[in-house]
Amino acid sequence: MPHPLGIDMRTVAGMDPVDHVRLAAEMGCKAVSMGLEQKPGRSGERQGGYAPWSLRTDPALRREVKAALADGGLRIGLGEGIEASATVAPGDHAPDLDLFAQLGTRRIGARDNGLERERAFDYMARLAEMARERDMDFAFEFSPVMTLRTLQEALALVAHIGEERVSVTVDAMHFLRSGGVARELAELDAALIGHVRLCDAALKSQGDYRIEAEENRLIPGEGELPLREFVDALPRGKTLGLDLSLPQAALGVEAARDYLVEVVARTRALLA
Repeated sequence: MPHPLGIDMRTVAGMDPVDHVRLAAEMGCKAVSMGLEQKPGRSGERQGGYAPWSLRTDPALRREVKAALADGGLRIGLGEGIEASATVAPGDHAPDLDLFAQLGTRRIGARDNGLERERAFDYMARLAEMARERDMDFAFEFSPVMTLRTLQEALALVAHIGEERVSVTVDAMHFLRSGGVARELAELDAALIGHVRLCDAALKSQGDYRIEAEENRLIPGEGELPLREFVDALPRGKTLGLDLSLPQAALGVEAARDYLVEVVARTRALLA
């Protein structure tokens, strides 16, 4: 298989980050995506079957994550949770970017969060500059329900920021549901494709897209997306982050391990 796999954070639904890294290593994956915290639910209860945790406030956990990454030969391929906001200035994200840099994160990911276009462009440009100051790449995500809805709109932001400073997170569901075709990816400069998210889904929306994108991401091969064409159009060697909605992950680490073994095997067989 010409593309190594990664395990994105949605797939393990709030799992302790050390367990997340160790599971990815057991599956023979090369990277994970990761946020900085798992918040408690109402009244402090566990969320998604897992206890809350925070890499912001727990230096011991940060050390454990770094050790697990080193032991498994993995990197945090994408630091998640950075969103443009009308109430939070770009500079307010600096402490989080510092933490991601300390963890050896390769790339910072961000979403426009529905900001007005001009403001979103300027916000992303500043985040890209901040990531570069910390020797990290910067990638932003587009989807049919964001300000940047398509690859072509995303490329307009690339032109605004400068190709040497930014790349695009290409999510299979968002790209294909927004009308993207494999040829568009094949024609891109390889450096513009930053993080790649892989999942399957119905080809057409079945209702509220936001809910679908969060809860109805299927194992590759279970849905209708032309994933083989999508993957074949990517630069060879690009890591594919499995970004799935797996209820089994909420049942605990052992249930997640058993299911991920199957998921990874089926994905590799599909793309072989």
